[in-house]
Amino acid sequence: MTPRWGAFRSLRSYNYRVWVGGAFVSNIGTWVQRTAQDWLVLTQLTHHDASAVGVVMALQFGPQFLLLPWTGSAADHFNQRRLLLITQTTMGTLALALGALTIAGVVQLWHVYVFAFLFGSAAAFDAPVRQTFVAELVGDADLHNAVALNSTSFNTARMIGPAVSGLAIGAIGTGWAFLINGASFIAVLISLMSLRAAELRPNARARRSRGSFVEGLAYVWKRPDLMAILVMLFLIGTFGLNFPIFISTMAVSVFHTDASGYGLLSSIMAIGTVTGAFLGARREKPAFRLLLIGAALFGVGCTLAALAPGYWFFGGALVIIGVASLTVTNTSNSLMQLSTEPAMRGRVMALRVSVALGGTPIGAPIVGWVADHYGPRWALGVGAASGFAAALVAIRAVTRRAP
Repeated sequence: MTPRWGAFRSLRSYNYRVWVGGAFVSNIGTWVQRTAQDWLVLTQLTHHDASAVGVVMALQFGPQFLLLPWTGSAADHFNQRRLLLITQTTMGTLALALGALTIAGVVQLWHVYVFAFLFGSAAAFDAPVRQTFVAELVGDADLHNAVALNSTSFNTARMIGPAVSGLAIGAIGTGWAFLINGASFIAVLISLMSLRAAELRPNARARRSRGSFVEGLAYVWKRPDLMAILVMLFLIGTFGLNFPIFISTMAVSVFHTDASGYGLLSSIMAIGTVTGAFLGARREKPAFRLLLIGAALFGVGCTLAALAPGYWFFGGALVIIGVASLTVTNTSNSLMQLSTEPAMRGRVMALRVSVALGGTPIGAPIVGWVADHYGPRWALGVGAASGFAAALVAIRAVTRRAP
């Protein structure tokens, strides 16, 4: 009998160990670039313009919604390993190009806008296939655990990346942070090429046909449980998951800190997200009630952050927000994958990502405008309202499911 590895049981798989190792290095680079990009826009290309940061976020996450008819279908129809090689190579190349422009001293705000949109377009194809590819690595039995460990890896990198970015910006400049991210993609490309093909568990491929996107929408529309999750994700994703705006504006406008202080706040928040991901990895199965708890806790955390009297109190509130946001995102990911037919997973997960992130073009500019005109504390109030509203949706869904 195979021994139980508890919270780390997915690591029994060679392919998963290789994948998560490469992804961890790449994730560090991703957070280095995200922090540097926000700092570049907020302090070097504008004079503390939170709306500009909101526009960058809108352009980076907007493609998740705009390209939805194609991204999910690609994940369901094409070889997922090959598709990941293409998307990861594209994103690495874009990071190197933006870094070169910045180091050369010619980067302008519109350059960042263009690169954000191009990076977001590649990420729109990458996200659903990367999430469903986990099932090929470990199978459905350990899927929930693997999803949680992926988040643990991503958010452990989130503890490291922003701090590295802050130090790199101060020591060698913003452009080098982008180059660090571009180089980090080499690790995930090597891991993809090192997987043992014979040990993969290929997901059922959907037959190519017209109307496959509409078929995916119809499938979700007939599932009240999936619809409730999507509404919750839309509320929190659109108005709550605007951390680059929340953290950067509080750091600069309220606490008057430098790049290192900003990076430290992002790393502090990652303590909460890693904790939330690790708690999820310990659970055998996801449960809908966790979505309710996570949404309510998110509202509480944003409220405390909005009222924070000082830097370290704000950091403590970010830990709560991190636990809550990971509880919502991980639980929704596992619930939607495990309750969906394998041949539909790519389209359903693409819809999930587009709803969770595709609302950013709506929410980020609004939240940025609120931060500019009424202050970052009121912007956090918008985030708190989104969490409490999502909790009400969860309460309604649980009530309707009760006998």
